[in-house]
Amino acid sequence: MKVGLYFGTFNPIHIGHLTIANHMAEYSDLDAIWMVVTPHNPFKKKSSLLDNHHRYEMVMIATEEYPKIKPSKIEFDLPQPNYTVNTLAHLQEKYPKYEFCLIMGEDNLKSLHKWKNYEVILENHEVYVYPRISDGTVEHKFKDHPKIHKVTAPIMEISSTFIRNAIKEQKNIKPLLPLHVWKYVDEMNFYRK
Repeated sequence: MKVGLYFGTFNPIHIGHLTIANHMAEYSDLDAIWMVVTPHNPFKKKSSLLDNHHRYEMVMIATEEYPKIKPSKIEFDLPQPNYTVNTLAHLQEKYPKYEFCLIMGEDNLKSLHKWKNYEVILENHEVYVYPRISDGTVEHKFKDHPKIHKVTAPIMEISSTFIRNAIKEQKNIKPLLPLHVWKYVDEMNFYRK
């Protein structure tokens, strides 16, 4: 089984995340997509981050109707700060019959050379890249790399930051979230302050 790992804080998960995950599930050779909820990204400030269990709950709610897309909290039990290379090693050990691949936006590909042990990742795993509008350039060594596959997917310019700010400003963002996620965010009074 070939599993695509889509990492994110999903704070909150929105229709952009789901559209990309579903596109990868339907239009690539991946058998399943695991939405890996990251406890804390070393590159992000933690203050606006909801508790792990709330973000996991939202991913679970959002993916219920997509049989090929599953939530994953695999990183919750790993030592922090955690790095993708460690998560991949842990998963490979836990599921030796699965082939794990990374799903990332083109913006992340531009900074892949800064990732811890990125060479080890590319040696052992394929990377599926979806288009993003972003500054900077992709390192030359990644341009025609045999393990890196660019996927023609819709460009999603919705961000969780935009959604959090809009909620704080009391804007109606209902169309940007899966319905049950919107209800959860609304009932829990998230992102209002």
